[in-house]
Amino acid sequence: MTTPVLQSRLPNVGTTIFTVMSALATEKKAVNLGQGFPDFNCDPCLVDAVTQAMQSGLNQYPPMAGVPVLRATIASKIEALYTRKYAAESEITITAGATQAILTAILAVVHPGDEVIVLEPCYDSYVPNIELAGGSAVRVPLTPGTFRPDFEQIAAAITPRTRAIIINSPHNPSGTVWSANDMRRLEQLLAPTNILLISDEVYEHMVFDGQEHQSAALFDALAERAFVVSSFGKTYHVTGWKVGYVAAPAELTHEFRKVHQFNVFTVNTPVQYALANYMQNATPYLALSDFYQQKRDFFRVGLANTRFRLLPCEGTYFQSVDTRAINDLNEADFCKWLTSEIGVAAIPLSAFYGNGFDQHTVRFCFAKKTQTLQLALDKLQTL
Repeated sequence: MTTPVLQSRLPNVGTTIFTVMSALATEKKAVNLGQGFPDFNCDPCLVDAVTQAMQSGLNQYPPMAGVPVLRATIASKIEALYTRKYAAESEITITAGATQAILTAILAVVHPGDEVIVLEPCYDSYVPNIELAGGSAVRVPLTPGTFRPDFEQIAAAITPRTRAIIINSPHNPSGTVWSANDMRRLEQLLAPTNILLISDEVYEHMVFDGQEHQSAALFDALAERAFVVSSFGKTYHVTGWKVGYVAAPAELTHEFRKVHQFNVFTVNTPVQYALANYMQNATPYLALSDFYQQKRDFFRVGLANTRFRLLPCEGTYFQSVDTRAINDLNEADFCKWLTSEIGVAAIPLSAFYGNGFDQHTVRFCFAKKTQTLQLALDKLQTL
């Protein structure tokens, strides 16, 4: 008996550059600044809160949508930061990370034949999620070099089949942050349509230089059509816990939860109670921008002593650089060369484009200990 031949649901998905670069970094014992997560620990108080929840017997299934106290705490936080009132019972859902949240939103609203606009470069799950739902991704490039939204191109991409648009601010991989004017232009563009918005805001608390995060929740006409996605993993340095949430109007949440209940059903109980407890102190997330801006500034000062040309970094924990003053290798080959010969791993921005568009630009992650960043800089400064 032989294994039946399958027709792949994702025939264009193979081994990603992220897997390739991590393996190469391990093989070459390189400093891995390609990984998009911290190499330092979270607040021990948060770990203690999980332990306390477990020891208190909070270890069985929670409600499908999430424990009420956590949803209520999130609703209060959103209202305090963005003035939008979401009903905890019917408009906030706890998810198994932001990636699951985005997949669930897409599966809930995208039908076969629908189109979803994605702005490239974009997070690598968006397009496969759309294809799994039977939709088609319509790729619109952000402006090369600045990575700002081009609203004329976005408008030109809208058709009668457009079901949704996905935006991401602060933006991975470029570190660009959408302005209030950008959000208002999007609001005006979508106003005469029934297009839904999936707003990926996992880096909402990493906005630098006195700017404020412009959540879709701040703009009534956007909030009314939006799934707003956020991540506890990014905010509290616990990416491996895979806990996030979605805020959306009740009508959208109702459809979202239909998929969610058969996707993951719910999210682990003790972590939810621990997060609710920990969130009573707003300081950790309110201070996060300053925390990461210090890391950004330290890293940028060091990179200034190399031949890289630094691109602006307005938010996230990613710094992009132009490599053309060093050599003329394409981005993927440059990253392999940098890892093997210099001992520092990065990620090519071409990996975030469907057509592999190459701008001679690579991305470093600076969510690392100071000593990790310094070790990387010592190596990079030999360039």
